[in-house]
Amino acid sequence: MTAALRPAAALRAVRATGADAQALYALSAPFMRSGALRERTPDAYRHPGDTFLAVRADAGAGTGRARLDACVALRALAPEADRPATGLLHNFCVRTDRQGAGLGSLLITAVVAEARRRGLRALVTATTGGGALFLRHGFRRIPASAAPRAWAAGLDPARNSQVFTRDV
Repeated sequence: MTAALRPAAALRAVRATGADAQALYALSAPFMRSGALRERTPDAYRHPGDTFLAVRADAGAGTGRARLDACVALRALAPEADRPATGLLHNFCVRTDRQGAGLGSLLITAVVAEARRRGLRALVTATTGGGALFLRHGFRRIPASAAPRAWAAGLDPARNSQVFTRDV
């Protein structure tokens, strides 16, 4: 019997560890297959510069660990002289069967708090989706040319991503 899913209000985002790399990859894989996320290997989820935050929403299938239902990564970008300390919000995904339950909002709130703790002054992200969740959480759409140059140079124009930023 599967444990009941807890509502988002009863959940919190926790820092994922290297031991979670395979679970982060499994959660992200459907989004990579759809093209919503760039392809990565399981080892990419151990990137030393990334802080992954995750939501574990149920008791799992007898594993002793809860299943990952949502995650986001934060990476500090290389400083640029004319920009505030900026973090990259990436690998943002919520299991399809949990979308609309508030987990995305929970993660954005947690990643903004983590960015503040790390002394970052701005966040930037890109999405192939509409970006409504980001807009509801204080992000604003900007042209890629207004984003940190080194990061924006790595955007794939074929993905037709929208770029968003938010002050922290």
